[in-house]
Amino acid sequence: MEKNNKVLLGMSGGVDSSVSALLLKNTGYDVVGVTLELFAGSSCCNTNTYMDAKNICNQIGIPHFIFNYQKEFKENVINDFICSYANCQTPNPCIECNKYLKFGYMYEKAKELGCYYVATGHYAKTEYSEKYGRWVLKKSNSLKKDQSYVLWNISKDLIEHIIFPLADYEDKEEIRQIAKDNNLKVANKPDSEDICFIPDGNYKKFLENNSDIKPKIGNIVNSKGEILGKHTGLYNYTIGQRKGLGISYKVPLFVIGFNKERNEVIVGEESELYKTHMKVNNINLLLFDKLDNEIEVDVKIRYSSKPAKATIKQISDTEIEVEFKEPQRGITPGQSAVFYIDDIVLGGGKIVKAL
Repeated sequence: MEKNNKVLLGMSGGVDSSVSALLLKNTGYDVVGVTLELFAGSSCCNTNTYMDAKNICNQIGIPHFIFNYQKEFKENVINDFICSYANCQTPNPCIECNKYLKFGYMYEKAKELGCYYVATGHYAKTEYSEKYGRWVLKKSNSLKKDQSYVLWNISKDLIEHIIFPLADYEDKEEIRQIAKDNNLKVANKPDSEDICFIPDGNYKKFLENNSDIKPKIGNIVNSKGEILGKHTGLYNYTIGQRKGLGISYKVPLFVIGFNKERNEVIVGEESELYKTHMKVNNINLLLFDKLDNEIEVDVKIRYSSKPAKATIKQISDTEIEVEFKEPQRGITPGQSAVFYIDDIVLGGGKIVKAL
């Protein structure tokens, strides 16, 4: 497609995407707002959401469309969520949603509508790097709000087509103030913190109601195999969990692993949560086509974790081994490991296991 200034902006009806629309319009872009219908009754897909987004677009003076991608959302996000828990993994569904929906199907829709760019209200940054000779994904200026972690799995070829209008803003209150100054009615609308398709936060009930995953009693054992108690289903537990184990012991115990075949939750002392190595698969490299040599990077092993120094080595087309400089607590299969060089996202992958 020939380059133009037309941009398709994903709009949730929240303050971030609303201010993004305003900033893009004021910068001179030809903006088209779109709301994706993903899951009926979710926190991001309801009548209030649609009306907020539509009203903002009318106020700013840009067109607004709603497109139904419920089938695609179920196939690529919900099914992955269920499969992960069925295999004793703890997923982050936002990452799959960004890959397949917001920067997958939405980009295809952008091309249909003649838009060269797609945009969202994420706190992240894209720019062309002379050093690396390609477009790169970077952390936003606001490290507190930075969302580059959940964007590691997008296509590297798409980066030059992405605009993040909030990239240079340091504080969420700045965004709310812009909304207030421009009389946007969503200025004080609360942020959505939960998994959008589980607005009540009860993922256990969701799994039981939407899959074959059901309560199944099994043993809680320590690393020596000694039975310490009973559990109600592997999906009710995650690595690092202490509360709700229902067992008493001479020292505090934490979930350190699972044996799916034996239907066992494995617990241990806190020291057993710390590991220096892990294996990552389903990798997606944004900065390089492949890693020919070991490289030192910063690694985030969950959205809220601080970056940790590590050496990474690509061992196959789909796998990377990670060696941390210092032991890391609670490395969790199913979560994403995201690799950074300074503030640039090198890439990432799904954690398979700690070693």
